[in-house]
Parts: sequence; C-alpha cells; structure tokens
Amino acid sequence: MGNDGGSIPDRRDLVKTKAKAEQADKANQTRARWFFCALSKRPLQEPIVSCALGKLYNKDAILEYLLDKSTYGDGERICGHIRSLKDVKTLNLTPNPAPASGSTTAERNDKARFICPLSLKEMSGSQPFVYIWTCGCVFSQAGLKTMGKSKEKEEQDGETSELDVCPQCAAKYTLKDDVLFLNPSPVEEEKMQEAMERRRQLEPVKTKKTKKRKNSEDDGEVAKKKKTTAPPPASSTNPSIAAASRAVISSLAMEEVKRKANMSDAVKSLYGDGTQKRTETFMTRGTFTRYA
Repeated sequence: MGNDGGSIPDRRDLVKTKAKAEQADKANQTRARWFFCALSKRPLQEPIVSCALGKLYNKDAILEYLLDKSTYGDGERICGHIRSLKDVKTLNLTPNPAPASGSTTAERNDKARFICPLSLKEMSGSQPFVYIWTCGCVFSQAGLKTMGKSKEKEEQDGETSELDVCPQCAAKYTLKDDVLFLNPSPVEEEKMQEAMERRRQLEPVKTKKTKKRKNSEDDGEVAKKKKTTAPPPASSTNPSIAAASRAVISSLAMEEVKRKANMSDAVKSLYGDGTQKRTETFMTRGTFTRYA
C-alpha cells in the first residue's frame, strides 16, 4: 500500500497492536445473578431457595440436581456444596406491588419482582440484601440494621447469648451466624465459605446402625413363646356307637374263622396261608436255567 498516489498508510495499518480484552457487561452480570437461577439459568420462580453461599436457585432445579447430578453440566462447580435440601433455605420474599412500567418486554423484565418489606427497596442488585437462615425472611441490609434492635437473652451451656428477633415473623436468630448475604461480593463469599466449612466440621459424624444379634437363649425363649401347642383333638365319636362297632367287628371275625374251618383243602389252597412257598415269578414258572 502507498506510493501509488491513492492513499498513505499510517502506523495503525502497518503495525498489529494487541487487541483489548473483552469486558463483560456488569449490568448484565448483575441482572443474571438477581433475576435468574444460578443453576438452571431460567428466570427465578417461587419457591426460591438460597444456599450457605447466598446464591439464588429455583427449588425445582435443586431437586433435579440432587436426583441426577449430571442434569446440568456445570452443576458440580456451581452448587457442589449442596448435599441435600437441608443445605438450602426456602426464602420468604415480598412481592413488588408496583406495576411493571415499560413499553417493551425487556424493560418489563428488568423490573425487580421482590422488595424489602421494611425499606421498600427493590431487590435488583443495587442494594445489598440479606436473609435470616432460621426463618428465610429476606430484607435489605440497611432495613434489617434499622429494625433489628429488639434482643432477647438465652442461656446455652452456661453461656448467655443475645438473640435478635425477626421483624417480620418474630423468629429468633443470632446476628453473627444466621444472617447471610444474597449474591455476596467475592470477599464476602470467601468468608461465608469458611463459615460453612466450620459449621460442617462441628456436625456430628453419622454412624451406621448395626443390628444387635440376639443370644441363643433369647432366641429359644422367643421361639417358645411363639410356639403354640394345639390341644389334642376331642373324640367326636359316641362311646355307645364305638362299643357296638367293636362287637360287630368281633362277630364278623368269628364267623370268618368258622367258615374257613369247614372248607376243604382244595379251597383253602386258593386263599393261602400267608407264607410264600415259591420264589419264582409267573415269567420263570415251569422253566429252568441252562447255566449251572
């Protein structure tokens, strides 16, 4: 290029400079964190839950993840710390009563759906919001600081601790352990991660329950208890009928003896005397073997 009378190249045309790194739009990032589920990337729909790190999820997405952890490709990276529904809390959110003003659909979708019930500030990411783990109520940080002044004292293991009272549902909580940020900053998220790990280390170790084997003596006693001895069957025959039947049987036997006594020898041979005299069968009767 150049020296042809048409154009003169400058340094931008001849020297390749390093391209500037693309910067993500902070407004879109904030909107994605406060208006969409961190796991499924779908718009937030009640019931909405949050974990110990303050991320917002649709409850149905968490259920799908717990049933099949391969449902979402980046599920382990986003919510791998969630082991069961006990690790999330259903949030008590206050709907925004203001109508969604805006001519376009995008402007209506940018409208915050929830507000702080104390300060009436919109939950859009411009103000820090917190929730109470014991009850799940959501407030702006400034509103909770203003209203959360009523305290009660409770004794545990000989130590007296001050408890705050939720201004919405009157549930007791501790400001140090039970107040968690929603979508915290990276520095605050690291602190919440450390606090979660400390709580999990204090959890009791679950041991598998083993069935106790019973002794042989106990087994014998149980078997004896279960075994029922049936009473001897009662005779249903009338004694007079039984005596008559025995007399008839004996008379028939005597008549049979008399009848056989008057028989000839030829007739008696037909009945036999009960002894086996011949060892051959009907197939070998009258034959002889050739093998001596």
